[in-house]
Amino acid sequence: MLLRRRISRLGQRALKTAWNQPGKEHARLIFSSRHGEFGRTLSIMDSLTQGTEVSPADFTLSVHHALAGLLSIATGNTQGHTAVSAGMESLFYALLEGAVCRSERPETPVLVAYYDEPLPKPYAAFGHDDDETVALTLCLDQDGEEFHMSWIPSAEGVSTSRAPGGQLLDLLDGSARSAVIVGERLTWTIERTHAAA
Repeated sequence: MLLRRRISRLGQRALKTAWNQPGKEHARLIFSSRHGEFGRTLSIMDSLTQGTEVSPADFTLSVHHALAGLLSIATGNTQGHTAVSAGMESLFYALLEGAVCRSERPETPVLVAYYDEPLPKPYAAFGHDDDETVALTLCLDQDGEEFHMSWIPSAEGVSTSRAPGGQLLDLLDGSARSAVIVGERLTWTIERTHAAA
């Protein structure tokens, strides 16, 4: 209840998806988002422009790794955690970071949590028309399905036509065998290579 009162609705959704994962107490945590809980950042800016006191909760929880820190405290997880923010490609850089962590310590599962929501006015112009609210957590471990991820440079000025979370979910639920996401810098391809036993 304490966590629920402190975090935004987007943060609650992100933490709920991570909380439901087995092994969260000892997994490496990677949280990824383009903008984090941007509503908190906007609240801080509004307070500063109006000359009022900045909310301590907004200040503390506006950083990208705040949710990972709250989850680690709530679960007693003393593994390291990482925050990744890389524009429209945040999810895929987080997956890449997760793969590196798994390669480094194969015995330790990795939770990759991705959360995002459309930017509010007047910052919506910096977003994309197909932005959607999404919160998902993937557990990278030894017993799951196997996927291959690759990337090549994207053509200049080309961006994805659909939010990356949706394409990845299509791949994970079996609706698609691969996902190709054209990002701002790279075009990412994720393919299912082996099904879980």
